[in-house]
This record gives sequence, structure tokens and C-alpha cells, in this order.
Amino acid sequence: MLYMNKIQSLAAVAALCVLAFFSGCHELPDYDNTPQGNFEALWTIVDEHYCFFADKNIDWDEVGDVYRAQVRTNMSSKSLFAVMSAMLDELRDGHVNLSAPFATSYYRKWWSDYPHNFDARIIQQNYFAFGYTSLGVADYGVLLSNVGYLRWPTFDSGLGAGNIDYILASFSMTSGLIIDIRDNGGGMVSNANDLASHFVNQPFTGGYIYHKTGPGHNDFSTPYAVTIKPVGDGHIVWTKPVVILTNRGTFSAANYFTAVMKQLPNVTVAGAVTGGGCGMPVSYELPNGWGIRLSASPLVDATGRSTEAGVEPTPGCEVDMDPQDAFDGRDTMLDFAIDYIVALSSR
Repeated sequence: MLYMNKIQSLAAVAALCVLAFFSGCHELPDYDNTPQGNFEALWTIVDEHYCFFADKNIDWDEVGDVYRAQVRTNMSSKSLFAVMSAMLDELRDGHVNLSAPFATSYYRKWWSDYPHNFDARIIQQNYFAFGYTSLGVADYGVLLSNVGYLRWPTFDSGLGAGNIDYILASFSMTSGLIIDIRDNGGGMVSNANDLASHFVNQPFTGGYIYHKTGPGHNDFSTPYAVTIKPVGDGHIVWTKPVVILTNRGTFSAANYFTAVMKQLPNVTVAGAVTGGGCGMPVSYELPNGWGIRLSASPLVDATGRSTEAGVEPTPGCEVDMDPQDAFDGRDTMLDFAIDYIVALSSR
């Protein structure tokens, strides 16, 4: 599912995650392959490895008491799965999944309770008359207002520096660029960094990662900087105005990309608050073979602020899709971004 893609990272960050895994590891007690044993194994794994208890003000002991009382010796696997899934929903985290042979749990309210704010068909049909160009993961073209438009729907895969150069070169005569990452559910941080590298002239700190050092809820290492480096010599670095379009479906690695790009002086974030998802996930196995994936290492922004709840648009640039506009074939958020860049270019 798009919204549940794993955050992965550059080799350096990946190494930190491995370190996080082993530094936070310690001997777990053996649990019986019974409903009670599997419940206790799940509760303990989350208790000792989940990283956002303090951020979300979650009393995990209290949560455990509530759901532990619902576990019965003779309950079916599906009933146990339902109890466990409901307990995990208390974490309010799109990166937390319980996987059984018959189902995988997902927490959806981080996006389902918000306006969708995106309809690709409106843009394809009414802004490009289906004349946009596709290259790998990306769709792009120049709008009638002489503003470049780049749709990047996922960071599951990326493009090489030469491919990104080709796209940016096609915008050389435009007044600015819109990067639309609405409904981008994430993927690999390395792909996000590859794209971001075309917008920076010198290395800078994109954020920091922590890893668990013990079973306590606040047992974390000192922060490690995640550095964004410019693309290599001979490649294009974009310095004109950029507007990043986001909605609540902008999650995980796309949430990270938003936080990184927002730091740049020529970048504006417009639209709605992103969906968050800044925890680097790890996976464990329960006695019955079910898998549990959870957020274990926080990846915060350059100010040290958690973006688990999302990245806010630039002040004054909060905008939602207007239903009447959408009915009329217009994208309110895209129109805002176009007008914003046009206004900058006319100063």
C-alpha cells in the first residue's frame, strides 16, 4: 500500500539503523505460542523498541492493561489479531504494521480523517491536455504560465542524476518550478536525497537520527547528522524559485524530503500539512510467526524537531482543494503555486 512504504536511507544512515538495531537489542524472555504469550511478546517488543511514546504522550502500560483484558485462552487467531491491531492503533503511526498470513494491520487515520486534496486526472487533462512527459517515476511539463511542473509520486524508485538533469534543463526558460509530491507515500530516503541534491550548492544538515540504546522509553543515543550533498560536478543545480506541493498523503520519505527542502531559501512549501512518518522502522517476529514492524529510530529535522505529526506549509501558503474548483476542472492548490511563482518573477 502506498502510504505504508518503508523509510530507507543512504548507506551512512542505513549503517546507523543497523547500529540502532543492535545497540537497542537485549535478551527477550521466551514467550509461549499462546494468545497470552503472543500478546505479551508484542506488547514487550513495542514497549522496548518503539520511539514515539513521549512525543505522543502514550501511556503504554495503561494501553496494555486495556487490551490484555480482552485476550482469551481459546480465542481464534483472527480475534487475537483484531485485539493486537487495535492496541497498535493506539500508537497512531502509519509505520506500525502487524502481519499475519491472513491480514496486515494498517493505521489509516493519519490520512483518512483529512481532505484528499489531490486528483491527478485534473492536472493531466486540464493543465496539460495529456501532453505531459513521463520519465521513469516522474511526470513533467511546462504550464501555460511558463512555470515548470514536476510530479514525483513515490520515492520507492528514483532517477539518475543525468535523468534529473534532463528534466531540469527542460525548465531552463521558466520562471520557477513546482514539485508536486501530494500522495507520495514515501520509499527510500536515498532517492529523496538524490532529488534534493539538485537544489543545493554546498553540503548542509538535512536532519538528525537517533537510535535506541536500551529498553527504556527515553533510552536514545546522541543525534547523528544526516548530510545532504550537492550533486556532482557537471550536473544541474536548480536555483530559481521552487514550490513544493504537499497534502496529508505526503508521508515517510516524502515527509522527510519536505522538511529538507523547506530549509532552502528559494523553496516554499504550499498546500496542507504532510502526513508525517519520521520513524525509521525495524521488524520482529512473534512466537506464532507473525511479524511486527514499528518505528524505532526518530529522524528529526535540522532544528531537532520531530516531524512525526507532519511538516507545516510555509506560513501564508496553507491551501486546500476547493470542491467547486475541482468540479470545474481546476486544482486550487496548483493554481496557488502557479500564482505564487508568477508573482515572484514579476517583482
